[in-house]
This record gives sequence, structure tokens and C-alpha cells, in this order.
Amino acid sequence: QVQLAESGGGLVQAGGSLRLSCAASGSIVSIPFMGWFRQAPGNQRELVASITSRSSTNYADSVKGRFTISRDNANNTVYLQMNSLKPEDTAVYYCNARIDVRSYWGQGTQVTVSS
Repeated sequence: QVQLAESGGGLVQAGGSLRLSCAASGSIVSIPFMGWFRQAPGNQRELVASITSRSSTNYADSVKGRFTISRDNANNTVYLQMNSLKPEDTAVYYCNARIDVRSYWGQGTQVTVSS
């Protein structure tokens, strides 16, 4: 079993920055895929950014140039640096890890961007 613990959410003004962290623990050899998703009220959960164990990254068009995903393989931790935040970035952000055929989720962390 794998557990994901997120931290770093909060309230920030538009134009500000936040850094999210997600630490994976449990029976882990390696995590091929880690990512951040978000879900705003009334919307579906959407992919924000992802990173493979070889550091290949993918970003949603809406965050390209503003967000940066990175990971520390030795500590099974993934980060999301969010800069130039906009009110439309307000959502609950979820960490995701995929190992073999299983997908694991964190409990979510609220990010609120005020205008």
C-alpha cells in the first residue's frame, strides 16, 4: 500500500507563488508516474502537471510557463512550484502516483488565489 501526504496549499494574492509538496510512503520500489491534478467546484478533476521517473514532464496549457513540477526520486517526493498565480487557479490540488496498474491519491490541499 502507498500513502501520499500533501502540503503547501493556502491563500495567496493574484501574482503570488506557492509550492506544493507530496511525499509518498509505503511499499515503494519506484514510482514511474507522479502528477498533480486539481478540481474546482463544479468542475471535473484535471491534470495540471506530471513527471516520470526519468523527469519527463507534461503540463496543462493553462499553467505552462507559470508552474514547474519536479521530483526527488530518492525520497519519493514530488513538488509543484506555482508562480504568477491567478484566481482561476483556485482549486483543491491532488497528488497522484501510479505504480504498475494502481493509482494512488492524496487527500488534497486547497489553493485559493484572491484577486
